[in-house]
Amino acid sequence: MREIHPEDLEDIAVGAAILGTGGGGDPYIGKLLARCAIEEHGPVKLISLDELPDDAKVVTGGAMGAPTILIEKIPSGDEMLMALHHYEDVTGEKVDALMPFEAGGLNSCLPIVLAAQTGLPLVDADGMGRAFPQLEMETFNVYGVKAAPVAMADERGNLAMVETEDAAKAEFLARGICIRMGGHVSLINYPMSGETAKRVSVPATISLAQDIGRVLREAKRAKKPPLATLIEFLKTTHYGHAEVLGSGKVADIARKVENGWSVGIVTIAPFDGSEPYSIRIQNENLSLERNGDVIAVVPDLICVLDIDTAEAIPTERLRYGQRVNILGIRVPEIMRTPEALAVFGPSAFHIDATYAPLGGS
Repeated sequence: MREIHPEDLEDIAVGAAILGTGGGGDPYIGKLLARCAIEEHGPVKLISLDELPDDAKVVTGGAMGAPTILIEKIPSGDEMLMALHHYEDVTGEKVDALMPFEAGGLNSCLPIVLAAQTGLPLVDADGMGRAFPQLEMETFNVYGVKAAPVAMADERGNLAMVETEDAAKAEFLARGICIRMGGHVSLINYPMSGETAKRVSVPATISLAQDIGRVLREAKRAKKPPLATLIEFLKTTHYGHAEVLGSGKVADIARKVENGWSVGIVTIAPFDGSEPYSIRIQNENLSLERNGDVIAVVPDLICVLDIDTAEAIPTERLRYGQRVNILGIRVPEIMRTPEALAVFGPSAFHIDATYAPLGGS
């Protein structure tokens, strides 16, 4: 077991933004909320999957909605706590441990807020190994865990509960409620036992986020190239491979909110004037193309990083003229099985491409 203290949050936020592949919500807001919660309630207990009792009642949590909405609709910090209380009141179940449902941005930080508020341990794992835009796109769902009940809460104290047998249907119903709650809500979902969590989760993603932030911070302090240092570090993790896929200047952004998601195309012009890169987004970066060729595609991570700091730029904060590197990271094996690709591979996003893992299998 390790503890999360206020001084750890900067590294976690930096790493979570990279794992979020442009989505998962603004980590800056999440970092501030987590700092306030820890300063008020004390440090958070972070436990590994191995430390989680088999009979523990685990629920997962995070936020749903378009990241662009967070720029104006800032969470109060109590939404997940209200959703957890609503879940326990309706189901009559007592929760023993918490886990993020995705590794990215705000959604790596909000469960830290809830863990501080409740004193419950936070499991060092999640169901995406990155961020995805839809609730059914979880390793939990891939390997047999039901998404519902889904407890929902907004910053005004409005509550809802979705009950359905199908994870995609849970996404459809919850997304409609989310839109009517203002386009951004907090959720509690995917209840499971500790034994099940060990089988279906992507391990060690919170500690990985913290380590990514630490590696970048230490590289800058030692005046080492941060991106090269990060790539070398990622080779030692269960992700195993990372590479620079391109670089250039943000030349165009076509972005809108549609059906509760932020969707669009980002164009990046290489510095040498050659053919531009095109990144398709749906909250997160989904595919990278150039001259009609698919260079990288989900589930692998496509991260747009500031060229000087190697820190991630969320999709809602991309602006014309930013100088960027495009980093690709291969996902862990649990996310590359045929069952997983059927749920969150290219076809799930109607992308006409065959998934080929970066760096090979």
